[in-house]
Amino acid sequence: MEALRTLVTFQAQLPDPSESAADPLRLARALIERLRAQGVATEVEPREEDFGGYFGFRVGETDYQFFLGLRPADEEEPAMWVGWLERKVGFLGSLFGGRDRDVLSDSVAAMHAAISELPQVAHLRWHRKEDFDAGEEGLGTEDPAG
Repeated sequence: MEALRTLVTFQAQLPDPSESAADPLRLARALIERLRAQGVATEVEPREEDFGGYFGFRVGETDYQFFLGLRPADEEEPAMWVGWLERKVGFLGSLFGGRDRDVLSDSVAAMHAAISELPQVAHLRWHRKEDFDAGEEGLGTEDPAG
């Protein structure tokens, strides 16, 4: 069985990447709002990290975290949001790779719907973490199930 696509890259107009370092949190809040509109339970506020931000949500009986950062533009590529989905597990579970195991397709589908509803989303691509980490971004697909 192939690994689920749990890493996403995209461009979106909300928020404007040139505004401030708090942009990932504004984008995370917009995603939280869209997930809640789908009936998905979420944390109230995203949390800030050095790379951007993250927030938790629950699909079925499973807790997840979505991490979000902005890859800056360079001479060849525009700025791109990079997000990835992990299961929320404890310390020991994390040590043994539990964050990447048993991520259900329903959680990815909920996040895909939330991102797709953002204003002016472009270049939305879902990746397998192994492919992305190996620099194989061309293997990404518009549909996370693809």
